[in-house]
Amino acid sequence: MDFDLSDEQEALRDAASGLLDDHCSSVAVRRMIEREGYDRDLWGRMVEQGWLGVAVDERHGGLGLGMVEAAVLLEQSGAHLAPVPLLQQLLALSVLAGTDWASELLDGTLVATVARRHIVRADDGSVSGRPEPVIFGASADILVVPADHALVAVDLRSIPRSPEPAMDRTRELAWIDLHDAPSIVVGDAKAVAGFRRRGAVFHAAEMLGSADAVLAATVAYAGEREQFGRPIGSFQAVKHRCADMLVDVEGMRSAVYHAAWAIGADDPDAAVAAATAKCWCSDAGLRVAQSALQVHGGIGFTWEADVHLHLKRAQLDQVSFGDAAHHRRVLAELVRSKLAAGQPII
Repeated sequence: MDFDLSDEQEALRDAASGLLDDHCSSVAVRRMIEREGYDRDLWGRMVEQGWLGVAVDERHGGLGLGMVEAAVLLEQSGAHLAPVPLLQQLLALSVLAGTDWASELLDGTLVATVARRHIVRADDGSVSGRPEPVIFGASADILVVPADHALVAVDLRSIPRSPEPAMDRTRELAWIDLHDAPSIVVGDAKAVAGFRRRGAVFHAAEMLGSADAVLAATVAYAGEREQFGRPIGSFQAVKHRCADMLVDVEGMRSAVYHAAWAIGADDPDAAVAAATAKCWCSDAGLRVAQSALQVHGGIGFTWEADVHLHLKRAQLDQVSFGDAAHHRRVLAELVRSKLAAGQPII
C-alpha cells in the first residue's frame, strides 16, 4: 500500500504553500489581527485557485477531488495561520453542494460557518439555541449545525452577531443566538455523523500544519541560538525535545491522512480513523507548541515571535468538533460495539 501523496497531491500542496508564502506571511496575519472579519484579499485568491470546490463534485461546480486534497489545503492553511474561513467553507460545502447556495459559496460571495453541538428544531422547521462559540460566526452568512436528529442550514444575514474576545486572535469567534430562526434541512442523522467526522479531521489537518510549521521554526532557532558558545541545538536536552516533537508531528500526519482517505473512500472504519486523528492531534498539537515555547525560551512568549500564535490556535482547534476526551469516549463506544457484534477491533 502506498502511503505517500500522489504527484498531483504534492503539486497541489506546493502550489498552496507558494500562494500562502506570498500572501499570508506573518506580517499579513498580524495585520489582520488588528481588524475584524477575515482576509478578503487572500480569500479571493483562494477562490481564484478553486480551493473552495476542491472536494465538491464536478456536476455541482467543484473540482471533483476529495478529502485527502482538502486535508492538503488545510494543512497548509494551518501552517500559515491563514485568517480565512477555509475550513468552515469546505465543511459546509460538503453538505450544501447542490443547494441554491452552492454557486455563491463556491465563488466566495457567501461565507459559511459550522457548529458541532445540537440546537432545537421545532415542528415548523424553525430552530432555537446557542451552539458553541463559532469560528468566523460574526462574518458568516450561513450556519450549518445539527438540530435534533437532522442537519440544518440557517441564513444568518438577518441575525445580529458581534465578535467576542478570544485567545486565538488569528480567527474571529462569536456566539450565535438563534430564536425561532427559519432553517432548511440538508441532511439526516447519518449526515450529522458524517459532518462531525469531517469536521474533526479538518481541524486535525489544520493542527498538523501548525505543528509542522512550529517544529521547523524550532529546529531553525535551535541551530541559530547560541549559549555557552554553542548552538543550543547541540545540547542533548534540546535534541530530545525536538525529536519528541518530530515523533508527534509524524504521528499526526499518519493519523490525519489515513482518516481523510478513510472518509473519502467510505471505509467501514472511517469513524474510528476520524476519532483517532482528532484525539491524537488535539494532544500532540498542543505538546508540540508547548515544547516549541520551551526551546525558544523567553522570546517564545513575546508578541514578536510566532510560536504563541500557533499555541493559541492549537488551543482552539483542540476543542473544536470535540476535544481529545470526547473522541476517546467515541473510540471506546465504537470498540465496545465491535466487540458486542463479535467483530475484530483491528
